[in-house]
Amino acid sequence: MEFLGSNILSIDQFDRKDIDLIFKTADQLFPFASRQKITRVLQGAILSNMFFEPSTRTRISFGSAFNMLGGEVRETTEVEATSLAKGESLYDTSRVLSGYSDVIVMRHPLAGSVAEFAKASRVPVINGGDGDNEHPSQALLDLFTIKKELESHKKNIESSRIALIGDLKFGRAVHSLCKVLMLYENISIKLVSPNELKLPNFLVGELKKRNISILETQDIKEGIADVDILYMTRIQEERFNNSSEASKYKGLMSLNQEIYTKNCEPNTVIMHPLPRDSRKDANELDEDLNQNPNLAIYRQTDNGLLIRMALFSLILGVADKIEDTASSVDWFSNKS
Repeated sequence: MEFLGSNILSIDQFDRKDIDLIFKTADQLFPFASRQKITRVLQGAILSNMFFEPSTRTRISFGSAFNMLGGEVRETTEVEATSLAKGESLYDTSRVLSGYSDVIVMRHPLAGSVAEFAKASRVPVINGGDGDNEHPSQALLDLFTIKKELESHKKNIESSRIALIGDLKFGRAVHSLCKVLMLYENISIKLVSPNELKLPNFLVGELKKRNISILETQDIKEGIADVDILYMTRIQEERFNNSSEASKYKGLMSLNQEIYTKNCEPNTVIMHPLPRDSRKDANELDEDLNQNPNLAIYRQTDNGLLIRMALFSLILGVADKIEDTASSVDWFSNKS
C-alpha cells in the first residue's frame, strides 16, 4: 500500500511487504521509544485522539508515540464531552476536527463507525477499535510480539502453533489477528472458547481457505497443549446485552501457573491484548504468572509504542527523516 496520507482502518489493507516495512521501521525506532535518543521530526504536528470507549493502553500509547516523535496531542475521551451528544453527525465532526489536526486516532463502540468518519476527514484516520469489528494496530503489535518472542526461541511465524483463547466472538483484537495470520504459511491455530463465544464462522472459513489448520475446542487444557503461543482474551462484557449474561462465561477460560506447568511446553509464550480481568470471578490470566519469564504481556505493550510510532512515521512521510533530527540524551539512564 501507499502509506503516505493513508487511513489505517483494517488489517486487510496490508500485505507481507507492508508489514515487513512497518516492522523494519519499528525496529529503527527502538532508541527513541527507549529514550536513548530524542527526535522532533513531528514538531508542530497535532494528533487528535478521539476515544468514545474506555481505553488505557491504546489511547496513551498512541499519544506517547506521537509525543516521542515531537508532536502534540489533543484528546477527547467521552461522547458527552463533544457535540455528538447534541446530535452532530460523524460527518460534521470529522470535517471540523480534521481542520484542527494532522492525523486522527478514533475509537468508537459501533462497527464501521471509524470508516464512516474517515470518509469525511481531510487528514489520515487510524482505527483505534470500532465495536467488535477490528483493531488493526493491536494486530500489528501482536504479530510483532509473536515474531520477537518466537525469534528468541529460534523459531519464526511460519509454521508456528497458536492458541486463541476466550471470547473469540466479540474480541476485535482476535478478529484482526486472525486476518493478519492468513498472510503466513503452515500456521496451525487452536480456537479455544465456550461454544457461544466461538470465532465468527466467516473468519473460520477464511482461515480454512488459506490452508490454516484449525482445531476448535472448549477444553482449555487441550487448547494450550503443543502450541508456541497462548493468546488469552477477556470476556468482552461491554458487548453483551447485560452483565448477568456475560457473567455466565467468566472464569471458564482461566490460566494460572499450575495449569500452565502441567499442560504447556516449557517455552510457551503467554500473550494478552489487555486489560486482563483480574477479578476473582474472571481471572483469565492469574497474577501468579507474573514472574513467569514467558509472560509477554508487558513486552507486548512496549511493542505497541514502537508499532504506533512506525505508523505515524509512515503515514506522515517522516520515516526517513527521523535520524536527521535525532539527538542523544543522558537523563533517562540516570532515572532511579
